[in-house]
Amino acid sequence: MKYVLVSGGVISGVGKGIIASSTGLLLKTIGLKVSSIKVDPYLNVDAGTMNPKEHGEVFVLSDGGEVDLDLGNYERYLNITLTRENNITTGKIYQHVIERERRGDYLGKTVQVVPHITDAIQEWIVKVAQIPVDDTNEVPDVCIIELGGTVGDIESMPFIEAMTHLRRRAGKDNFLQIHVSYVPVINGEQKTKPTQQAIKAVRSAGLVPDLIACRCETALDTGAIEKIAHFCQVDYEQVVMVRDMPSIYQVPMLLEQQGLIPLLKKILALDSLAISPALTAKGKKTWAQWNSLTGSQHRYQEDVTIALVGKYIELHDSYLSVLKSLEHSAMRCNRRLDLRWVDSEHLEPAYRGKDPAKFHKAWHEVCTAQGILVPGGFGERGTEGMIQAAKWAREIKTPYLGVCLGMQVAVIEYARHICNIKDATSEEFNGNAENKLIMFMPEVNKEHMGGTMRLGLRPTLFQEGSEWSRLRSLYAGKTEILERHRHRYEVNPDYIETLEKGGLSFVGKDDQGVRMEIVELKDHPWFVGVQFHPEYLSRVLDPSRPYLGFIAASAGILDQITEEYQNGTGVNGVDGLTNGVSGLF
Repeated sequence: MKYVLVSGGVISGVGKGIIASSTGLLLKTIGLKVSSIKVDPYLNVDAGTMNPKEHGEVFVLSDGGEVDLDLGNYERYLNITLTRENNITTGKIYQHVIERERRGDYLGKTVQVVPHITDAIQEWIVKVAQIPVDDTNEVPDVCIIELGGTVGDIESMPFIEAMTHLRRRAGKDNFLQIHVSYVPVINGEQKTKPTQQAIKAVRSAGLVPDLIACRCETALDTGAIEKIAHFCQVDYEQVVMVRDMPSIYQVPMLLEQQGLIPLLKKILALDSLAISPALTAKGKKTWAQWNSLTGSQHRYQEDVTIALVGKYIELHDSYLSVLKSLEHSAMRCNRRLDLRWVDSEHLEPAYRGKDPAKFHKAWHEVCTAQGILVPGGFGERGTEGMIQAAKWAREIKTPYLGVCLGMQVAVIEYARHICNIKDATSEEFNGNAENKLIMFMPEVNKEHMGGTMRLGLRPTLFQEGSEWSRLRSLYAGKTEILERHRHRYEVNPDYIETLEKGGLSFVGKDDQGVRMEIVELKDHPWFVGVQFHPEYLSRVLDPSRPYLGFIAASAGILDQITEEYQNGTGVNGVDGLTNGVSGLF
């Protein structure tokens, strides 16, 4: 097993996840099987209870694991299916060690950070790195390990110590470290001192970076690269410049142009591996298609304007997978994505008096958008604004996509204004209400928050008589689909008959026929709500169907896209890329 450790210094949030994902993609293009692990040094057992406005979105895996958003980058870039064990947190490690101590596994010894915690980290990584993650069902050749935070933080010190042990354990030619550092520009001069200090800190902790990835707004000049190489005691070619790019999908191309693949081959002795000719050919095709796709974005002449009506818009990473799904679908439709971020609270009538300017600006964005998207969320705040946005989309016939909470507010809106249930609401908003159109799922634990929702990959069955469904057509007429879920609330079955008599169609239900999974309006260009989160399975060349239909309808080309998917050319129709693109990403 070969290991690539991606660590960071100076500041956090400089793009370690994208650099780790891009490195993994480049390794896949030469035919290697690649897995990924994300280390988060916080004490939470997982990301499930963390505020999205502080930490970004919670990404959900097929096994139901609630994990860091960077695992979404890995899956999207590498077309792999990870498990909850691929996200290691301090909380998980300490919980694991304490459970072992309680069982007596340490035979009465004093349990300490070194060696017990550090050994547990190594054992976890070595075990998880062996798990097959792609359609070959074979053990990966390389495992990318991203260490969250910055080196020097007290929280990450046990992991740093464990990585020094893992490097020795892996042996010569089997471990490579990429250290990501930020190079600021002050008064027009690129400052290398922060990077020099960061590398000094890494080395003092026991790690020796093989490559230094310098994040910067613009390309580093030769003098800056030479200074970093000189004072950090590495060769010139071991300093990799990662400047801002028009699209994150172009970062792998930037790294490849600087000779990252030969460097990886040299340091990890990759030429000694026996690589399958079939995987080598597949890797070459993948790289050609990736270049064609990312290089074509400048050709998009038309915009598609989408209003994202959410409650966590202060931090756009709160909706990272939603944003990526919209990008994938816009590229598939040959459109530039013009995304308008709308705070749902600003749409509420009470906000007119509180801040008229924000109220009118928010409504202007909604009214002028070609499509309206209401994503998932928790709590009552801002939901009346979401209901107003759904009402506008329904009445004006603007394409609408509601995801999870977005589906629930659409059902509440329809019950209030079409089915005449004036006080329709959700149990989440008002537990004492009489007409709770949305109810707490009976089997979900109300006492414990973490890991107690309906999570992971689950089947949805299209119902008899739903052949007219626009969404079902994009699934090529399938009767059953698999999508990832994350929710505690669902549509109350007691109101289904009333809603359907009023014209709201529940075209998709769970495999027991009791949970409403997909709602759709028949006399609307695109009014779809899904209880699941389709953004978690979207890929660059295989966009999520609900998002693709939504973008296509907003762009006025839904019939064209639907026809391509029904005749079997849909997945392969991106920018003329053909011959089995599906499954490569």
